[in-house]
Amino acid sequence: MPVNAFTATAASMLNNGDNPEHVRLTLGLSESELADAVKHADQAGPTTVPDTDDLTSAPETALPAPDGTADTDGIEALLSWAENYLAATIRNRAARVRGDLTELTERRATDAAQREAEERVAKAKAEREAAQAQLRNARAGGRAATTVQDATPLAPAPAPGQTGKRSKEQLAAIRSWARANGHQVADRGTPAKAVLEAYDAAHRTTALAEAS
Repeated sequence: MPVNAFTATAASMLNNGDNPEHVRLTLGLSESELADAVKHADQAGPTTVPDTDDLTSAPETALPAPDGTADTDGIEALLSWAENYLAATIRNRAARVRGDLTELTERRATDAAQREAEERVAKAKAEREAAQAQLRNARAGGRAATTVQDATPLAPAPAPGQTGKRSKEQLAAIRSWARANGHQVADRGTPAKAVLEAYDAAHRTTALAEAS
């Protein structure tokens, strides 16, 4: 079977344990060329590269890395050899392979940037949710304090004997205070007992605070 440089290189890679599909993609081989390389690799004896007149330099076989991928330096050396090959088909194939490698490299960088952005978004979301939880807790604590304050009983209303008869001026002041504090009172007359008691309690509390 006639052997060209690419067939010999592919056979060498296969003998070194490379996956056939990986060899085909790396060298840009067709299915028939890969089949020839497989047949050549099955032949007994070491694989050799023929000494031809149009071969500028013998390619260095890319040994597989521990993870099963071809060594980067070996691939670059192979591409450099193919790009300087006399046959145009080999040079064109090398150009396609290099273009594919460039596209894959850019895609990997894009995916890495996307993952990094997603991680930043997830971290920011978690921090925002934590801040919202703290705000809700703070608001709940404020409402609880207000509820306790509202539940504190007012000072007892003054005994009937302490209130006495109120003057017109006092009644007018009481009505003004009652309207300002949400009580409904008539424009004339004495306000209801509940309004009077609320007014007395409020002013007695104010007086005690001023005295202290």
